[in-house]
Amino acid sequence: MTDVRPFRALRYDPERVDLSRVIVPPYDVVQPDERESFYDRDPHNAIRFELVRDVADEASADYGHIADLLVDWHSAGVLKRDEEPAFYVMRQRFEAPSGEWLERTGFFAALGLAAYDEKQVLPHERTLAGPKADRLKLLRAARANLSSVFLLYEDRDRELDALLDAAISNSPVGEAADDAGVEYQLALLRGEPAERIARFLAERSVVIADGHHRYETALKYRDDQRAAGVEGGAGSEATLGFFANAYAEGSLLLAIHRVIRKVPAPTAALWEERLPGWSQTAVEMGDGAEIASLLDEHLAPFAGRPSFAADDGSGTLRIFARDEPLGDRLMVRLLEQEVIGSVFGLDEEAITGGAVAFKKRPEHAAREVRAGDGTVALYLNPLDPDDVFRVTREGEVMPQKSTFFYPKVPTGMVFRLHDEGGS
Repeated sequence: MTDVRPFRALRYDPERVDLSRVIVPPYDVVQPDERESFYDRDPHNAIRFELVRDVADEASADYGHIADLLVDWHSAGVLKRDEEPAFYVMRQRFEAPSGEWLERTGFFAALGLAAYDEKQVLPHERTLAGPKADRLKLLRAARANLSSVFLLYEDRDRELDALLDAAISNSPVGEAADDAGVEYQLALLRGEPAERIARFLAERSVVIADGHHRYETALKYRDDQRAAGVEGGAGSEATLGFFANAYAEGSLLLAIHRVIRKVPAPTAALWEERLPGWSQTAVEMGDGAEIASLLDEHLAPFAGRPSFAADDGSGTLRIFARDEPLGDRLMVRLLEQEVIGSVFGLDEEAITGGAVAFKKRPEHAAREVRAGDGTVALYLNPLDPDDVFRVTREGEVMPQKSTFFYPKVPTGMVFRLHDEGGS
């Protein structure tokens, strides 16, 4: 079902640049005050392909210089184009929030574009019009995929592991480390192993983990090119994707926690009144510095059941649970309906309007409550890969900010041109 193809990457020449100094996080992860540092870090930093230096200039940016920049850097030897198509295997070694060191190995490929209703590429969240308009301007100007969509596939038996591991061992072409301490290795994969991977994915659908805006932008660009009479074999018929096994040890799906902004914190009696059928256990927590370990000890055992934890900054962590399996329900939906809605009186419009903040690390949520920027932090257990595949196959999308896929896929490891032979 999924069409993955080798392609001839344009990539940095490690003899000319330090890859660690030119890769950047995805454009939607880079904070406004971080742009300047990436621009100044290296004159060939990949931030120049993704974002303007000043946020104030973004609305008027046409990105018209980017195609010339690609040509100039290629001519100068900073970037080089591989002679033969390949898959590009990338291993990421990183420290998990638990303190454990993990590895995730996946691969970059050209992904044949398909509308969502074709059930080949499945979304798990809704998108916004603004970011897609900006990315479309960039794609039209560059005629290249400069950052990748991140996709998950199902390989419960780890059939592809040996192929990817062999590429890392036998055909390395680059390595790097980023500001978060994530270490990267890049390698080539061609021939029969690449064909086996393509056959494996051809029998499966994939789920977008990150990059919904980029994928939908690529679909819009493809349709525009078709309407303009561009032949079907053009580079616009595919986009750049990074593929990883959702069931591999290093594929982390982390929870995104909620902070109630202004509604007062309920008393213990009010919690009990508005959450009938939920058990409530109080745990002493102090200043919130140890919140991650407290959640591992007191909330994680309730994974698979309706459960969450609440922290109002008083020094007491309240653990809530129901004595029943979650089944096919998503705890993020229950939280939105039965807690944020019934306990705090906030509807979907209020949530999207900013009444609730979303935090990827529990310590950040705890800190926000103690700083007075929120009244209650609501902590969740992470979703399971089964939840993601089940919901997307049913044609549904998850509530806003349901899960955080870690680590992110950086921009700058490989680029994909749309010209002839680019795949």
